[in-house]
Amino acid sequence: MISPRTSHQQGHQRKFLVVIDETPECERAVLYAAQRAEHTGGMVVLLYVISPAEFQHWLGVESIMRAEKEEEARATLSRFVDRARAVAKVDPETVIREGTRSEEIRQLIDEDAEIAILVLAAGTGSDGPGPLVSSIASASGGFHIPVTIVPGDLSDEEIAGLA
Repeated sequence: MISPRTSHQQGHQRKFLVVIDETPECERAVLYAAQRAEHTGGMVVLLYVISPAEFQHWLGVESIMRAEKEEEARATLSRFVDRARAVAKVDPETVIREGTRSEEIRQLIDEDAEIAILVLAAGTGSDGPGPLVSSIASASGGFHIPVTIVPGDLSDEEIAGLA
């Protein structure tokens, strides 16, 4: 069941969801979302998904690895929050989830009816737009919200002009 979006209702803000990872193009999506949110009175949500496959070890090792991955996620999110604040007057929300990336994106969109746009950035390499963009493009059932794909080779100035 598709949850109705509330971002257009009085007292609600349109949220731009950005999935955070370690790809070079990720920053492009954050910059675009932050500046677009500032220009339209919206908000930014930064989602970091930890893959459960990373914890296939003995229980003691698993809990240490999980704690390390969560700390890594917090540090990465903090870096992108700082970057968003440096280019726009926004205070991004951060979310850390554990699971399959596409499932966690879909679940967060279903849970937060103010999320109105998913912002991704395409890779610039010869191997295509990147695994996240490819998986989103091929996801069955879609996400029931628009997806904005920012070219990964845009400069800060070009992004500012588009946002």
